Formats: sequence, structure tokens, C-alpha cells
Amino acid sequence: MDRSSRARCFARVPNSIGEHVGFDQLLDAFAEGEALVANTSVHGVELACEDAGEATFDTVLFRSCQFDGVDFSGCTFRDVRFESCRFTRVSMERAWLNRCDFISCSAPGLNLLSSRLAGVLIADSDFSLANLSETSIDQLRVTSSRLREAALQSVRLKRCELKQSDLVRLDVFRTPLKGIDVSSCEFSAPVLSSDYRELRGARVSPSQALELASLLGVEVADE
Repeated sequence: MDRSSRARCFARVPNSIGEHVGFDQLLDAFAEGEALVANTSVHGVELACEDAGEATFDTVLFRSCQFDGVDFSGCTFRDVRFESCRFTRVSMERAWLNRCDFISCSAPGLNLLSSRLAGVLIADSDFSLANLSETSIDQLRVTSSRLREAALQSVRLKRCELKQSDLVRLDVFRTPLKGIDVSSCEFSAPVLSSDYRELRGARVSPSQALELASLLGVEVADE
């Protein structure tokens, strides 16, 4: 990870952190229930259909790991960085993510329903069809990523930064975008309330404004 990428990160995880936990140790921790996995890196582990047992992950680097059908519901992730990881049919419902980074990850359909996010970076990653509805978000940074058709319904959203990302058909029903700048993103055909109130106060580009005006039945005349 280059210096500019590190500057964008929230997670306080040193790149030199040692690898002390492998596949067997993770399974043992999950079996305990509400276990603590801390101060370690985990490389190349493949987990399938495991229940993390509401574990707490504190100061952990996951690198090149694959999670297939893993249930992280109710887990706590504090100072955790995921690098080049793949998430398939994974649930993080009701999880708490505090200072977490997703770098170059594939996480289509990741379930974060009713979770709490505080200081989360999504960079160069695919979160298409992810479910972030009914979450509480304070400081989310998304850059060069895909959130195509992701769901952000009824979200309490504070300090959100969206840059150069694919937000096509983003579902923001009952999530106000006031103060959110989507002008550098691909933002079209959002899912909105019938009165489009979610868009009030959002910052858009001129071309986006023209497209969104069509939702109101407005025709923009040529000069």
C-alpha cells in the first residue's frame, strides 16, 4: 500500500504487525463465542460457512483472505484493515466497525444491516448490492469503488465523502443527502421517495443536475 493510501486510512494497524493467527486458531476462537482476536495479521485464510460467534477483532490486518458464507453478525471490528479480501454471502449485520478499512476488496452483497460504522474507508473495492440500510454512519469515505445498486435506506449519515465511485441506482430511500457531494461520481437513477426529498441539499455536477431534473418533469431548454 502506497503512502497516499495509508494517509486515507482510518485503521491504526502497522504494516509490520506479525502473523500470529491462522485457520485453526480462528476456528477455535469462533467456537469460544465472544472471543477476542487482537494484535495480529491473518494472511490467505479461506473461511466458509463459519459463525464468528460475535467475536471482537482489535488491531487486525486481514490480507488476501476469502470469506464465503461467514456470519460476522454482532461482531466488533476495531482498528481492522482488510486488504485484497473477498466476501461472498457474508453477513456483518448489527456489527460495529470502528476505524476500519477495506482496500481492494470484493464484497458484492455484503450485509451490514443495522450496523454502526465510525471511521470506515472503502477504496478501490466492489460493494455493489451491499446492504447498509438502517445503519448509523459517522465518517464514511468511499473512493474509486462500486456501490452500484447498494441499499442505504433509512441511514443516519454524518460526514460522508464520496469520490469517483459508481453510485448508479443507489437506494437512498429516507436517507437525506444534504451536504453530500456526489459530483465526481457516477450518480444516476437513484431510488428515492415520491417527493425526492433525499436530494435536497446534495451537491451534484451540472450534467447530473440535468438528468435529475427529468425526475421532476422539468425540461431544460437549449441556449
